[in-house]
Amino acid sequence: MSPSGPPVPPDLDRPHFIGIGGAGMSGIAKILAQRGARVAGSDSKDSETARALRALGATVHIGHDAAHLAPDASAVVVSSAIRAENPELAAARERGLPVVHRSDALAALMAGTVPIAVAGTHGKTTTTSMLAVALTSLGLEPSYAIGGDLDAPGSNAHHGGGEIFVAEADESDRSFHRYAPQVAVVLNVELDHHANYASLEEVYESFEEFVGKVRPGGTLVVSADQPGAVELTARVRDIGGLNVVTVGEAEGADVRITRINPRGLTSEVSVLLDGRMLTFTVSVPGSHYAHNAVAALAAGIAAGAPARNLASALAKYTGVKRRLQLKGEAAGVQVIDSYAHHPTEMAADLAAIRQATTTASGPDGASAAGGGRVLVVFQPHLFSRTKELGTEMGGALALADASLVLDIYPAREDPIPGITSELIVAAARTAGADVTAVHDREAAVELVAGMAKPGDLVLTMGAGDVTDLGPLILARLAD
Repeated sequence: MSPSGPPVPPDLDRPHFIGIGGAGMSGIAKILAQRGARVAGSDSKDSETARALRALGATVHIGHDAAHLAPDASAVVVSSAIRAENPELAAARERGLPVVHRSDALAALMAGTVPIAVAGTHGKTTTTSMLAVALTSLGLEPSYAIGGDLDAPGSNAHHGGGEIFVAEADESDRSFHRYAPQVAVVLNVELDHHANYASLEEVYESFEEFVGKVRPGGTLVVSADQPGAVELTARVRDIGGLNVVTVGEAEGADVRITRINPRGLTSEVSVLLDGRMLTFTVSVPGSHYAHNAVAALAAGIAAGAPARNLASALAKYTGVKRRLQLKGEAAGVQVIDSYAHHPTEMAADLAAIRQATTTASGPDGASAAGGGRVLVVFQPHLFSRTKELGTEMGGALALADASLVLDIYPAREDPIPGITSELIVAAARTAGADVTAVHDREAAVELVAGMAKPGDLVLTMGAGDVTDLGPLILARLAD
């Protein structure tokens, strides 16, 4: 029996994904496989995500080779990270195959649905995940594509039988301009992705274009508190046929947060909506996550979900991998992983951890970190980001009791002469931080494990492979 719902888009019935194991690419591949497409692809290394795709019937090659491109492939799907000299991409061009950007493939999957596109410099993955979990728990069977796993590998996407499609909308390469959402969410607007944006004004213009793609009669859910979002709201309010719903603690917010009561690793949030007070639990710590939950609430309501039921359902969200994810505890030390890589995110997660350690006990009755120190192992992400925001990153690290700073994770970038993690270390010391530069990952594990005492909390932080250190730190602590 063929899967229900929208058909497989043209050219994507036998797709080949270059970099199929990536967070965004794997989600699209999974949805296509669930819709009945014959999916294939390659990635630089094997992973749990690749194995989850194989379990759905996808063919996943390890390494990049022109021979991996099947003779009957209908299209090649790429992200902005794939370079022109990739042998599989070169082979596709030689054969005249359609080359489809990841965002165009996602836009095609959203055709025939009620799309909710979640955008913003920070918080996209969390807010998208909150919506996906809440709508699923209400039995609305949404489809969703998230930039991170909810729990098990491959849980970042799903083809649902309902009409709502929740998607993370990435501004980094302007690819979110491809979407035409019924509901758009903008959590915040800040300067980031410096390889693609030369100024904050360019970022505003990019978000304006995204909002301009909202379907006539659709809704923009936007923060009433974050300065960049407030500026964007002023620029787009006059767009014809656009309903604007502001959310936040500001006095005039349409969905107004009246109280955030931290309770260890959770928060109780009260909002005023259409003259009624709603109070619900957010099962992750920190006021920024409470704000994400209220944005998810407003977006779900705009898409037709019942307000009170949705508020209760949001409590079912217990976190997404790499967003203050507890990796384990050993020798009385908790190890938590954070994806934060922009100074605002770093400061918000450190503030959330501080708040959790000084408020009520967690769900197991124990203090979140025993009132001990917060120790950070930070890995900067991208040379361009470090060049522009290294000083601010160092300032954020001053919120920790002590930090280790690793070398820059390059991802898709080539090195920039003179730009190293020493920029962050120097800025952190200027801000009064206790910080040490560490150039060897094994040495970092040994050092932080030696520093940690019972009651302390170790936070691995960054968007690169620093996440892999959590289990190694736990193992070393357990020795």
